[in-house]
Amino acid sequence: MAALTDARRLVVKIGSALLVDRATGALRAAWLQSLAADVAWLAGQGTSIILVSSGSIALGRGVLGLPRTDLALEQSQAAAAVGQIRLARAYEEALAPHGITTAQVLVTLEDSADRRRYLNTRATLETLLSLSAVPIVNENDTIATDEIRYGDNDRLAAQVAVTVGADQLILLSDVDGFYTGNPASDPTASRFDRIDRITPEIEAMAGDAGSGLSKGGMKTKLMAAKMATAGGCAMAITEGSPLNPLKTLNDGAAATWFSAQMDPHTARKRWIGAMKPRGRITVDAGAVRALQSGKSLLPAGVVQVSGDFGRGDPVEIAGPEAHKLGQGLTRYTAAEARAIQGCRSGDIEARLGYPGRAALIHRDDMAL
Repeated sequence: MAALTDARRLVVKIGSALLVDRATGALRAAWLQSLAADVAWLAGQGTSIILVSSGSIALGRGVLGLPRTDLALEQSQAAAAVGQIRLARAYEEALAPHGITTAQVLVTLEDSADRRRYLNTRATLETLLSLSAVPIVNENDTIATDEIRYGDNDRLAAQVAVTVGADQLILLSDVDGFYTGNPASDPTASRFDRIDRITPEIEAMAGDAGSGLSKGGMKTKLMAAKMATAGGCAMAITEGSPLNPLKTLNDGAAATWFSAQMDPHTARKRWIGAMKPRGRITVDAGAVRALQSGKSLLPAGVVQVSGDFGRGDPVEIAGPEAHKLGQGLTRYTAAEARAIQGCRSGDIEARLGYPGRAALIHRDDMAL
């Protein structure tokens, strides 16, 4: 099984039932403190960590005195608004004694569907990780409607893992892995230690059962596994209720590991390379050399901009003889790119009238 300490970048999903006591609606403070100790231990090993955490609605409904049955949308959003403050504070207080800075990032499905928002989310998370902060990501339940919801944090966690190019995704759950059937009703059900490929037979084994506080069942976990592994991220489902759940997993606790189909870097390059370009950016010979040495594309090397594209759109990158070098996701619109072509990064604000990013296309958003 994979060692968590081998991961350069790790995403951990925490369900509501792990954070919030079902009977009282109170935070399980001792468990959260043990998780914080695990995060500090992994960070000390050089691993960057993102936590995707449920729990805001579960915490907020108790404060507001809402019933523990299904809530109307507006009640869920009100509970989330109250609970998000408490959830963020709980993580901050648990991680601060270890010298770890936390950040709250709230997203919706619309943020990943729109390439401009996707790139902004990616840039924010990358910057937080570069500053050794631990982002606490949750769905923005206070504003999300059914049409723009992930609906469960399993798939949100998989999307985050793919967005940041994580090596591993851990779903801390109320079950210790993926079984051939529902172990609660089928005594013959057996757990998979490892799944290298998600076949139709594997999909047929997934049930719908979830806990009283979380919406995710095994089907959503399997959907998360398909998304994560296709993006180059290995994924594990494991029982999260013991203290120090990450250390316990690393020490060999029962789990099901889903194998990544390729490494995250290759997966991202393939995704970018497969997009239909919305325009073309032609660069000079100096820029060609810089790109081939692994640098980002700066405005100074651009000699021509063709097409009509927006921020986050895929564009073709061509050399002086119109030879296609590759393509990438642009950080500027076509009009902005034309305005700053040929200029140095320090002159971008003077050209546009507002500050901009130094790179026209970042090397991480480029497939050559």
